[in-house]
Amino acid sequence: MFSKKESKAEIQFENFDTLIGKNTSFDGVLKAEGKIRIDGVFTGQIEIKGDLLIGESSKISGDISVTNCIVSGEVKGNINAVNLVRITSEGKLDGDVTVKSFIIDEDAFFEGQCKMTNNEKNSSTKEISNVKSNIKSKQE
Repeated sequence: MFSKKESKAEIQFENFDTLIGKNTSFDGVLKAEGKIRIDGVFTGQIEIKGDLLIGESSKISGDISVTNCIVSGEVKGNINAVNLVRITSEGKLDGDVTVKSFIIDEDAFFEGQCKMTNNEKNSSTKEISNVKSNIKSKQE
């Protein structure tokens, strides 16, 4: 019934330019380029020209601006991504999302609003308002 587009969900995260480990906490503004992985506690604003992987042990409180983002930990804040946001089955996102492609895995948690954008010139923008979903409850 639904076809899966593998190419959009496949972001390569073997090598990282920056790693914030699980025994690390950070308060402030993070500005970076490249591939970033956060496994620790982060409070503040994140601005990345590149990809962000939020690990299972991470807890982030603040807004995120990024090219692509995979959420496997906990995020309380808004995500503005150019291409892709994916919430894995372990991920929790409490905040709004603005993105071109949005993937929510089974058992993931998302509560917020989602604004879908199309990056092509003169394109229309679709808005999905008041999206409140808890994917876990859909299986009941």
